[in-house]
Amino acid sequence: MRTVTRVFLTLLLALLTLTAGAPAAGAQDADGPESEEPDNIVVVTGRAEVREGETVDNVFIIDGPVVVDGTVDDALVALNGDVLIRGTAREDVVAVDGRVTVADGGVIEGDVVSRHRPVLEGDGRLDGSWERWNPQAWSDASSVVGWIALWLAFSVSTLILGLLLYLLAPRAAAAVDAAGRDIGSVIPWGILLLIGLPIVAGLALVTLVAIPLGIGIVLALGLIYGIGYTAGAWVLGRRIASGASPIVAFLVGWAILRVIALVPFLGWLAWLAAVVVGLGAIVVAGHRSRRGDLVTEEPAEPAPVPPPPAPPAPPTAPTPAP
Repeated sequence: MRTVTRVFLTLLLALLTLTAGAPAAGAQDADGPESEEPDNIVVVTGRAEVREGETVDNVFIIDGPVVVDGTVDDALVALNGDVLIRGTAREDVVAVDGRVTVADGGVIEGDVVSRHRPVLEGDGRLDGSWERWNPQAWSDASSVVGWIALWLAFSVSTLILGLLLYLLAPRAAAAVDAAGRDIGSVIPWGILLLIGLPIVAGLALVTLVAIPLGIGIVLALGLIYGIGYTAGAWVLGRRIASGASPIVAFLVGWAILRVIALVPFLGWLAWLAAVVVGLGAIVVAGHRSRRGDLVTEEPAEPAPVPPPPAPPAPPTAPTPAP
């Protein structure tokens, strides 16, 4: 992993020279004026050369060899090509798919990262160390970065979806929460939708007339499962933080599910359970709303019956005059 990090930082440093202005975008002009000494050499394809007596900051080439007779102060990166050092490279030299050769009198003061072991000729010197370039390590690192990006994207999208559900349709969110209490009805409906929708889409795709329907279902599956996952977070949050406000309860359920999602196998099981419960709760809530018997809140205690009014007092007899 240290090699991957080193290569990534070196590539980043070299690519930043593009924004700072590079002297060449193709092959370097061998007959260019000697008076113009570039700070960076960036070559897409061709040959990158640092002439004797010339000093540059960075050298970056995508396809082609590199010959250094002068001095490179910072990064030297060759993605596909050999590197020949007859002068001085003060920092790391990276040859992703090529060999690094230090000729007689050449010096590399930093490290070499390459697939092949560097060749030292005569008095050529490598002050640093050689680290083998491992494409599999780079692939593994890219996979980790992609997985983290996917986790962040799904977390943000479900968070926004849950908040919009409550802000735009608070009664629907309460209905889903109330329906989630009936686990005996929720789970069968959730499993039916989770498994049945892909089956219906597959059957529709093999039928000429229903191909548009099958394509529509396939394209909508991601959104449908995302809504089910969000509804499952609502149900979980209301079970755990029943005394909190609906928004806080949803955030609690959502946070728990997203933390569990960081554990590979356990996260997949949590996603499956949340989608099943969420989709089932949505179906049960819709069915009960059509019947008009959906209770979205806990039943309130009946108000006390006021006592009957007191009977009027009997009239008093007039007092006789003396």
